[in-house]
Amino acid sequence: MLRLKFVALLTAGLLCVSAAWAAAGIPARYAPIVVQPTVTAQGTEFDLNPLLARAKREGKRLYLYLGASDCPFCRKYEAFLDKNADALVAEFAKDYLVADLRSSLSVRADKLFFRYGDSALPYLDFQRAIGDERTRQLVYPSVWLLDSRNGKPLMQMPTGTGTFETVPEQIEILRLDQ
Repeated sequence: MLRLKFVALLTAGLLCVSAAWAAAGIPARYAPIVVQPTVTAQGTEFDLNPLLARAKREGKRLYLYLGASDCPFCRKYEAFLDKNADALVAEFAKDYLVADLRSSLSVRADKLFFRYGDSALPYLDFQRAIGDERTRQLVYPSVWLLDSRNGKPLMQMPTGTGTFETVPEQIEILRLDQ
C-alpha cells in the first residue's frame, strides 16, 4: 500500500512538472515549434539538430527562444509578443522558423545542455561553440538568431529584462539592423 501511494505521488509530481514546462511560451500566432527537453540524471537537454535541419530545408533563419515557465521576465516578453502580434507575426514569418525551448528557473547552467552537432554541450560551452561572444551566466529569456547554414549567431542579442520592449526594436532585430 505504501508503495502504491509513493508511485501515485511520484506520478502526480511528474505531471505537475510536465504541466509547468508546457505553460506559457511564444504565442501560438507565431507558429512556434515548441521543444520540450529530455530530462535525465545528468540534466536537461534540448536537441537543436532537427530545428537547424528544418530551418535549412525551408531556407529560414532560426529564432531560438529559451524561456522559463516560472520566469516573470519571460511572461513579460511573451505578453509583449501577444499584444503586438498583428504588427510582428508577418515579420517573424518572412525569415524565421521560431523555436520555443521550454525550461525552468530551477535548471542550473551546468545542467542545461544543447545537442548541437554530435555532442550535448552545457550552456556556456554551447555559447562558445556557436561563437556567441556574450558568454555569461544563464539569463532568461535568452534569444539567439541562428544562421541555418552554419548554426552561428547572426548578431549578438540582448537578453533578460527590458529585451525588445517596442515593436520598432523587435523589427530592427529581426531585420538584423545593427
